[in-house]
Amino acid sequence: MRGARAFPIVIAAPSGAGKTSLAQELVRRNGDVVFSISATTRAARAGERDGVDYHFVSEAEFTALLDGRELVEWAVVHGCRYGTLRREVAAALALGQTVVLDIDVQGARQVRQRIPDAVLAFVLPPSGAELIRRLEARATESSAERVSRLAAAAGELTAFEEFDYVVVNDEFEVAVAALEAIITAESCRVSRHAGLRATAAEVAAELRELMQRSQ
Repeated sequence: MRGARAFPIVIAAPSGAGKTSLAQELVRRNGDVVFSISATTRAARAGERDGVDYHFVSEAEFTALLDGRELVEWAVVHGCRYGTLRREVAAALALGQTVVLDIDVQGARQVRQRIPDAVLAFVLPPSGAELIRRLEARATESSAERVSRLAAAAGELTAFEEFDYVVVNDEFEVAVAALEAIITAESCRVSRHAGLRATAAEVAAELRELMQRSQ
């Protein structure tokens, strides 16, 4: 039987819920799962590398990507633009790989419209207090920026109903395992197996032949 048709999996969450850490670990543990590197106009944070963590581009370069229809989705998040490069997704799917899109709720909605075959997983924090603790612990934003992110998170939490799956990121290992299980289950979906009808017919014909021989 042919392998399942490759598909993208969107992992979206409020800022600080841990979606990026989950996405990175999912890729690290699974050789057939790859990360879609987004383009962004924001400045690189300490330790981030261009072409590895993000494609860091200027406002003009991002506009050119939009004008050239080179983005599957894009959004303005906390004053900066982010987008998923069409070529990144297409290249992974052509190789039969599951491609992970680490994006926000706005982007997930666009992917749903443009790639109906995509799987959408929403990551929930275990509590509001834990979300605040995680944002404070990473210390990558100012106090005002954290307040802005928390306000946005409060609005995004109700978006889970638009997704196919929900994963609560309370215990990291459990959350990663849940995402792996989602990919496994979706790979078994009948609609993703183009040669399934022919395979079933071949098995049925073989069975009939064996039954005739045994009579």
